[in-house]
Amino acid sequence: MSIRESSSCLQILGRICDTLQGGERVDPEHLARIHEFLKVFADTCHHAKEEELLFPAMVASGIPKEGGPIAVMLAEHTVGREHVRAFGDAVSRYANGDTAAAKDIVDHARAYIALLTQHIEKEDKVLYPLADRILPQSTQEKLLRISMSSRKSRLATGNTRSSMNC
Repeated sequence: MSIRESSSCLQILGRICDTLQGGERVDPEHLARIHEFLKVFADTCHHAKEEELLFPAMVASGIPKEGGPIAVMLAEHTVGREHVRAFGDAVSRYANGDTAAAKDIVDHARAYIALLTQHIEKEDKVLYPLADRILPQSTQEKLLRISMSSRKSRLATGNTRSSMNC
């Protein structure tokens, strides 16, 4: 699954928010699985690859880490992680019978949806075209090889119950 395909997951998450806001109960196990997906795929797989591979290569090619697109992406990764953490905390409370936690689930899920939607647009319109312009083809190929190897090792660590594609 690519980060672009995750937009379908974000739509599902939005519908779950609608359900919770309508006063209906959502199976806490479904919410826990969504939380796991957000942690493992969006953060551990996608964002980590940018932070460990792409951004250092871009910095080495002359793009500043501070005050430019990389800084924006890093700041958004931090905000996204906080929403995912708070979402997970709220899911735990909800699973333990705290129905008031539904509001926190919705608030953090909707904030995360908005953030990630804008983040993906920035990647597509600014970050990735910039990387394509400044990184030599050989560097891009090397990053792809490392990324594919990293995907296999991340999945082998047992960080997920399913075989999510990083």
